[in-house]
Amino acid sequence: MSLFRRTSVSVDRARELLTEGWQLLDVRTAREWTSDHVTGALHIPLDTLDRSLERLKKSDQIVTICHSGMRSALAARTLRRRGWNAVTVRGGMMAWRRK
Repeated sequence: MSLFRRTSVSVDRARELLTEGWQLLDVRTAREWTSDHVTGALHIPLDTLDRSLERLKKSDQIVTICHSGMRSALAARTLRRRGWNAVTVRGGMMAWRRK
């Protein structure tokens, strides 16, 4: 299966994608973002994503992340439906921190 058909990727694969120029999009709340986030990530809370799509270029390839992976999976699905190539980090920030 090609990467573009996958909806989620491991933390290791997500890190590889970031080195290849993909954008990390953190969709957690402002409070979660303030307490901890990945350097270089773009922060757009899930509840504002529809109103904030202009912050993303259509050429962007996006890796979404949240706390556990549920909200980011919704964000990735929303982005794919609107024309972006998007995947989510399996296990979210919990998995990211463990690595």
